[in-house]
Amino acid sequence: MALLGKEVRMSRLVNPKSNKMMAITVDHAISRGIAPMTGIQDVQTAIDKIVAGRPDAMTMTGPIAERCLAKHAGKVSLLCKISSYSPVSPTSDIVFGSVDSAIALGADAVSMGAMTLGDFQNEQFEAIGKVALECRLKGMPLIGHIYPKGESVPADKRTAWENIAYCVRSACELGMDIVKTTYTGDPESMAKAISCVPSSFRVVIQGGDACKTLDDYLNMTYDAMQCGVGGVTMGRFVWDYKDVTALVIALRYIIHEGYTPKQAKELLAQLENDKNYDQF
Repeated sequence: MALLGKEVRMSRLVNPKSNKMMAITVDHAISRGIAPMTGIQDVQTAIDKIVAGRPDAMTMTGPIAERCLAKHAGKVSLLCKISSYSPVSPTSDIVFGSVDSAIALGADAVSMGAMTLGDFQNEQFEAIGKVALECRLKGMPLIGHIYPKGESVPADKRTAWENIAYCVRSACELGMDIVKTTYTGDPESMAKAISCVPSSFRVVIQGGDACKTLDDYLNMTYDAMQCGVGGVTMGRFVWDYKDVTALVIALRYIIHEGYTPKQAKELLAQLENDKNYDQF
């Protein structure tokens, strides 16, 4: 029965037309500090604008969900974040939430993170293993935010295919259901990394730091959808944009409708001008 519970919840995270997942995350305050995160300082307004663009899901901590998501109940799936690193300890995720609290909030998944190939990998993997077992017993999907940013990885190797492959394979081996990680930079190497896990295991990409412009993000999203990536989970790029709702819709059309970057950019411009979000 628990496995059925996972299937029911997973089905709400994935668009049946595209078989892709689109999530927006607003969980950055603990890990990166709130002062630099201007787009989510007013987190209620940010959530309202994101939900209006109709993503499949949103990632946030349970207490923020409890205070800000009730008005949107049934409109978007909750991915309840239960761990985080911090600005002064950037390679060590500590668990602060629980599977039971996520269930009580009506979440469709629990998410937790780890920085691989560093000094704190063992402790983080141990924590993931324990939560993965609990999620299995309680029918709750577990999503990993797994990045090769440990102390042994030089900054210029954080997108190397072998390090991304290590992240996705580790997440699968530890019992996670979906992993969010970094795009390698090109479809060929990303496909190589994804080939290291069974096809039933979903790999989604973050927005990340490599992209600098709107075109960069749109092109990355489109390219990733062509090479086996199972969706995206983006944050700062979205809620720092001048028209959050319009951008969520434009990204959704790339992910679920197969729009090219050119088509998405044209749609974005039209939405920014007309504000007719509810028609898309």
